[in-house]
Amino acid sequence: MSRDGSLDSVDSAGETGSTDGGGADLRAELAVIERFRARFERGALRAGRGPGGAPPGEVWIGDDAAVVAIESGPSGRRVGPVVVACDLVVEGVHVDLGRCGLDDVGAKSVAVTFSDLAAMGAWPTHLLASVAAPPGTDLDRVAEGMAIVAEAAGCVVVGGDLSSAPVLLISTAALGTFRGDAGKGPLLRSGARPGDAVLVTGPLGRSEAGRRELDAGGIGSDGTVATAEVVADLVGAHLRPVPRLLEGETARFAGASAAIDVSDGLSTDLRHLATASGVGVRLDALPVAAGATSEEAISGGEDYELVLTGQDPDRLGEAFESAGLRRPIPVGRCTGTTGELTLEGRSLPESGWVHRF
Repeated sequence: MSRDGSLDSVDSAGETGSTDGGGADLRAELAVIERFRARFERGALRAGRGPGGAPPGEVWIGDDAAVVAIESGPSGRRVGPVVVACDLVVEGVHVDLGRCGLDDVGAKSVAVTFSDLAAMGAWPTHLLASVAAPPGTDLDRVAEGMAIVAEAAGCVVVGGDLSSAPVLLISTAALGTFRGDAGKGPLLRSGARPGDAVLVTGPLGRSEAGRRELDAGGIGSDGTVATAEVVADLVGAHLRPVPRLLEGETARFAGASAAIDVSDGLSTDLRHLATASGVGVRLDALPVAAGATSEEAISGGEDYELVLTGQDPDRLGEAFESAGLRRPIPVGRCTGTTGELTLEGRSLPESGWVHRF
């Protein structure tokens, strides 16, 4: 299952699992999600919520977050849209406490949930946080990390739950809204069209390269050449990912057609977007972060940059500049050939993060 509030496809790079190939494991996980979708939609039908999944204006299972409307009062007036996302961070799966502090884990648990909202062009307003941990865990440090990320976004933590557990586990659920012109609707994975430009909001591979640097235990210990400044950037990207909230909101305002956050690696997440949109993708560039490798950029995951598509990349770039953001990086085009996914004329490896069940 994913870290996305709407039970999307696999969405969590981390410490255990598979980044090698992963095609069969990914298909197996997607099959689990599809069985969940079918069962939950039968429940919605029995509850009188209508056949065929989400009603018009709502987004249920299958994207980075869910978009719903809430019935208010006896009149049945619908209030919304409300954007909902939830995530899990589990010790030994998503984080290794030998590499990071408890405040880092708390910060990451909030950031990854906010990233799902960013991919929809939404902004977080309220957060529920549940923590399960072994006895003796410094829960104040966990909470401090969570609070820093929430406060930076102007989001209020309004509740949650506490429990004991053999390992540290944090579940966060964010509620969000579409600021400004809500009439534009959410960014979806399914909005890309043939001819759309494909862009990313920043270079890739930083988080995985940061994990490698932490494992190596020192600059240059892993055989790569990187300055202390570059290593600090890579390690920071791994320990404290930054959700691209303003980027997602700006892209929605500027007419982007689709978006997804890069959590499982470019190869996996781009494949999700292409499948949902029914398009192919030809990449002619790969923006590799300083100090990272091409393999880390393609498969590493947990960068939490956004992949965007749109008919007018210049408009997107100008909007980002006007918002004080770096321009998104053009990397390719969508095609009408379903299933096509290439980089510089060669098939993009089917790799990235998957969970095994």
